[in-house]
Amino acid sequence: MNKRIVLALGGNALGNGLTEQMQAVKNTADTIATLVAEGHDLVITHGNGPQVGMIHQAFEAAAHTSAHSPVLPMSVCVALSQGYIGYDLQNALREALLNRGIVKNVVSLITQVRVDPRDPAFLHPDKPIGSFLAEEEARKLKSMGVLLMEDAGRGWRRVVASPEPLEIIEACAVKTLLEAGQVVITAGGGGIPVVAHDRHLQGANAVIDKDLASAVLAQDINADMLIILTAVEKVAIDFRKPSERWLDTLTPQDALRHIAENQFAPGSMLPKVKAAVAFAESKPGRQALITLLSKAGEGIAGRTGTLIQQ
Repeated sequence: MNKRIVLALGGNALGNGLTEQMQAVKNTADTIATLVAEGHDLVITHGNGPQVGMIHQAFEAAAHTSAHSPVLPMSVCVALSQGYIGYDLQNALREALLNRGIVKNVVSLITQVRVDPRDPAFLHPDKPIGSFLAEEEARKLKSMGVLLMEDAGRGWRRVVASPEPLEIIEACAVKTLLEAGQVVITAGGGGIPVVAHDRHLQGANAVIDKDLASAVLAQDINADMLIILTAVEKVAIDFRKPSERWLDTLTPQDALRHIAENQFAPGSMLPKVKAAVAFAESKPGRQALITLLSKAGEGIAGRTGTLIQQ
């Protein structure tokens, strides 16, 4: 049975840098095209961690040259990343669909996400962006006042605020495109963070977790399933310990208990599990799946991945 699915791509689906991204999206598009061929209606979201960091750093460096380019606010960097990631992804997906004899428009939508300017996250920036840094480079940037944090044992990264997503501004447009038979790429990088001042939307110096934004979007468009793709086939408790256990299913209640036990790393699995719980709890019958990109089809069929449902 076909499903309406929000598919949240992990960073490994996009690669790092322009050349690597162009190759990565070809493999990603092939898997997505298979899901479309199986009859599912797809909305695709994606991260932008390396890309938005690269954009921010490039303009920061340019500001110190004779060109005197402005340092772009993070909201604009997110918008730029949505554009060029969407460009690569929609072209690769269009080609993959045509190779299967499927004629469908693939649309990338610049997407804004409303946040609360009073969100406590603005007081405690903790969202890593950009590439991983070695200890020596991190120490140098710290001495210059740059905020950094160690990210799940993989190196040091810059950090900015990551407020909770409250509303997908373009959700109605996404739903309209989906109902017209389009494949929609949206909420890239978690969406452009904006705060509302009456009718005006003002960009915020932040980034939004793309999995949490995907959960809000999935609710808004009445999706059947939220699939969060990551670097492991299933969610584990006691990860990398002798007592490690991979989970086939989770109830929201069990997931929240594991969260309280600090089972999931804040920089990797924690926001994915939180997003899955938020969607699964939002309405009876809704399911969230966490798995590998290459296993998405098997996960939908119930043969792998971790399924979160009431």
